[in-house]
Amino acid sequence: MQLLMWFLLILFAFGVVTYHRMKLFNATVAIFCALLLGSFVGIVGEFTWLIYLVIALPLNIESIRVKYLTAPVLKTYKKIMPEMSSTEKDAIDAGTVWWDGEIFSGNPNWQLLHNIPQARLTVEEQAFLDGPVEQVCRMCNDWDITHTRADLSPDVWQYLKDNKFFAMIIKKEYGGLDFSAFAQSRVLQKLSGVSSVLSTTVGVPNSLGPGELLQHYGTPEQQKHYLPKLATGEEIPCFALTGPEAGSDAGSLPDTGIVCKGQWQGEEIVGLKLTFDKRYITLAPVATVIGLAFKMSDPEGLLGEAKDYGITCALIPRDTKGLDIGNRHFPLNVPFQNGPVRGKDIFVPLDYIIGGQKMAGQGWRMLVECLSVGRCITLPSASAGGAKSIALATGAYARIRRQFKIPVGSMEGIEEMLGRIGGNTYLMDAVTSFTTKGVDLGEKPSVISAICKYHLTEKIRQLVNDAMDVHGGKGIMLGPNNYLGRGYQGAPIAITVEGANILTRNMMIYGQGAMRSHPFVLRELLAANNPDKEQSLKEFDSAVFGHVGFAISNLSRSVWFSLTGAKLAGSPFMDETGQYYRSMQQYSTNMAFLSDVAMAVLGGELKRRERVSARLGDILSYLYLASCVLKRFDDEGRRNEDLPLMHWAMQDCMFKLETALDELLNNFPNQLLGKVLKLVLMPFGKRFEKPSDELDHAVASILQTPSDARTRLGKGQFMSREPGMLMGDLEQTLENVIACEPLYNKVCKAAKERYPFTNLDMIAAKGLELEVLTEAQAERLRECEAGRLRTINVDDFEPSTLVQVTPKTESEPEPEPKPKPKPKPKPKTALKPNATPKPKVTNI
Repeated sequence: MQLLMWFLLILFAFGVVTYHRMKLFNATVAIFCALLLGSFVGIVGEFTWLIYLVIALPLNIESIRVKYLTAPVLKTYKKIMPEMSSTEKDAIDAGTVWWDGEIFSGNPNWQLLHNIPQARLTVEEQAFLDGPVEQVCRMCNDWDITHTRADLSPDVWQYLKDNKFFAMIIKKEYGGLDFSAFAQSRVLQKLSGVSSVLSTTVGVPNSLGPGELLQHYGTPEQQKHYLPKLATGEEIPCFALTGPEAGSDAGSLPDTGIVCKGQWQGEEIVGLKLTFDKRYITLAPVATVIGLAFKMSDPEGLLGEAKDYGITCALIPRDTKGLDIGNRHFPLNVPFQNGPVRGKDIFVPLDYIIGGQKMAGQGWRMLVECLSVGRCITLPSASAGGAKSIALATGAYARIRRQFKIPVGSMEGIEEMLGRIGGNTYLMDAVTSFTTKGVDLGEKPSVISAICKYHLTEKIRQLVNDAMDVHGGKGIMLGPNNYLGRGYQGAPIAITVEGANILTRNMMIYGQGAMRSHPFVLRELLAANNPDKEQSLKEFDSAVFGHVGFAISNLSRSVWFSLTGAKLAGSPFMDETGQYYRSMQQYSTNMAFLSDVAMAVLGGELKRRERVSARLGDILSYLYLASCVLKRFDDEGRRNEDLPLMHWAMQDCMFKLETALDELLNNFPNQLLGKVLKLVLMPFGKRFEKPSDELDHAVASILQTPSDARTRLGKGQFMSREPGMLMGDLEQTLENVIACEPLYNKVCKAAKERYPFTNLDMIAAKGLELEVLTEAQAERLRECEAGRLRTINVDDFEPSTLVQVTPKTESEPEPEPKPKPKPKPKPKTALKPNATPKPKVTNI
């Protein structure tokens, strides 16, 4: 009994100091007091005190600890840690740690989360959305853009330039709009709901490219020359990074810039001889100034002793002699301007380098820093905007379209998809709002940007698939009245660009997170690489023993949370959201603990264990996504009508998080350790299930019924009710259908017959005949029927319009058999319903 009490006392003391993460000295004093109490009651003897002193004294006497503990550990650490590449160093140095650091702490500060101000638009930004953005949406017809022109119309291009759509990131002193990241996100969301070509065309110049790089790194002369012209659209920018041999591994690009002497404007100068082969460059076919990434070298030492400078960025005017530009790629029937840029032995002056000669070799750091911001905005915002429009359109269609005499949206299979669409849309908008607010607060969250890019582009791919399933043939048949087809075709584009999603999930999210967001790993790494040996030892001592305490604390907290189901963990709210805060605190602790275990067991091998990294990254990601959902719910007033959306998003996140954790432990490289860890962290298995059928039904009902919750879900999207506007017409028809259902029931009751909810014009006539409807009510039914038919009908074409034929003139000579001349490009013929095309045959 005495032994048991001794064990419980030691366990209690150890648990308290580790759970509360006491500092070493405070923990030593606390355990001393516990042992002293044990001595008084006779359960702690001399042997226990001896063990205590053997451990406590070396740890608390700095000179002994550093000499006999820290120094050997540092020596071993330097041997086992893999050497970091220069690109990895630049990636780690770039960006900042924000809420991801709180998640990695194992004890997120929820009050800090909710103290971050809600993202809001200024009066000027709102006016831009209500004015120019609304107008350009009205000007665009996606069928005309994607099929007839394979481009925006000249009027739209000019309107974008005149209203400075390409200058949202450029400061006012250079003539730009200088909008917040949140405002840029809202603009791109609205545009993406109309045309992905439009949103891409606007998004790219405001993301990673010459404008962003010039503002941060350009010389005053470069800024004064280019930025005003970029603001007015006189200059159209693109940035050329990717090539045939350097895609996701951008650091391996083979493009070169060799320092040499050459002729420039009649004089011999020292400049750069550029050779490069780039592809997939958005806006390249129409760009007037090309940002170019290449590896710079100075083999003759013309600039100094350095030979290899590394990745460098320069600005190349379109009219530069030898530049091969203008051809287009054709990305999956979503024909935004995109194409190759090539050059061989092009000579340019050194002052073409962005930032001048002093920025030679700084290109990768420049790119990573800007990318950590751009990836938070462009693709996530376009994905969220697409999701919002899809949610409204699919909900409306599911209520309007009937089969078996009921709206298809009331079928449980459809409800499952509507639930997924609605819940994910709520989450995606929450993520873009919270993340862009972080950017506006001055953060450059590189880890979070990777999370946003990966998860939101994956979610829009899932959502557009679900929407296509709900729409059936309506979604498949392309034509002027199809609002889903091009989005479905183009979904893989966002998956691929700005870092392929496979790479982003398996290597980048956790690979950067473990270094940047962990409270001690980067400190240890920097200390070990400090050339000042004395300072290195001091810094490493602080970091490594802080890390040891952190790991022990996370183990203690993980055990406690597992045994109690985290029911005693803290939560800022004691309502329905409390369970989520408590569980997220547990899984934050689990992730921090597992990170230390994985790094300790696998060491440098962790970089190559991509599926371990991916699952740890999934846990980090879902904790971040869930944080955004809880933040949104609180920012919008914790409304009861939004509860189904919030619960769906949270339960989906928590289920997927637990799935990732379970799969990680089941597939841990050391199988025995994996089983032990599972017993410690998940002794009772998973606690969360996928969102229930009941929750799917509640979310599906929101999407199909006009309400404040539905309006908030689609807030900011283009919904003009003017004739020819597809999304607005859907909304109007949805309202008409709901308003006409009681009128329809009234006629059926009077006629004592249950008619199908079709031919509503005939129902109107019957109602007038039975004298149960007014003329105004009958007109509403007729209007509803016209809208219903527009909603469910699809486009059809005369067979001859499905090919294009170029006429051959009588005077045109027959071509010589050899060599065959390249055919001149011919203008496309529009594919219009019931239109007779000009003769030329090409497959659509």
